[in-house]
Amino acid sequence: MASRILIIDDEPQLRKLVRVTLEAAGFEVREAEAGLHGVNETAFLKPDLVVLDLGLPDLDGAEVVRRIREWSEVPILVLSVRDDSRDKVESLEAGADDYVTKPFDSSELVARCHALLRRRERRIESAIFECGTLRIDFVSREVRVGKRLIDLTSTEYALLRVLASNAGRAVTHAQILRQVWGPSAVGQRQYLRVYVAALRRKLAGSGKIETLAGIGYRLSSTE
Repeated sequence: MASRILIIDDEPQLRKLVRVTLEAAGFEVREAEAGLHGVNETAFLKPDLVVLDLGLPDLDGAEVVRRIREWSEVPILVLSVRDDSRDKVESLEAGADDYVTKPFDSSELVARCHALLRRRERRIESAIFECGTLRIDFVSREVRVGKRLIDLTSTEYALLRVLASNAGRAVTHAQILRQVWGPSAVGQRQYLRVYVAALRRKLAGSGKIETLAGIGYRLSSTE
């Protein structure tokens, strides 16, 4: 059964372009032309993924994300002409899962949709996370790369757990700092730079940690 994607965008031509792109990739696509309509359609249609524009006529896109997040964990991909990191961070902090800037590459859009849908399938709690050669046992707190056991500090493990729990999703600096170090550390990005560098060294050859300039980090969900 094809995954259902809801496009929320007020531009008919853009909706048509996205629809054609996604239908060619085998998705079932529905449309909404305004923010409130999109929120209502999300509740009614229960899509597997929402593709959302920020510049809507009635509600700002970040507000649409917040309203949907009050009751749904559906993956939300923001697709917007706004490329300022502040807009990206606001959307991600509101609860969006990823952000693609217009004009977009069709193959990248489809790939991002597939990645978010795979992540949605993994949301059913599992004691084991596996991606490529990286394996994390959340019960024993054991981390391996291939057969090699990785010795992590408690902070490094907490950081890796946040990234693995959101594999394939952009996680902002503030979200990571809040979850690993607590609310008082939200502005202390130097913590992240030091620990991400250490984690990358220890996980060499596995679990690629991507830097998202001005936004945060993402653990690749592909092998």
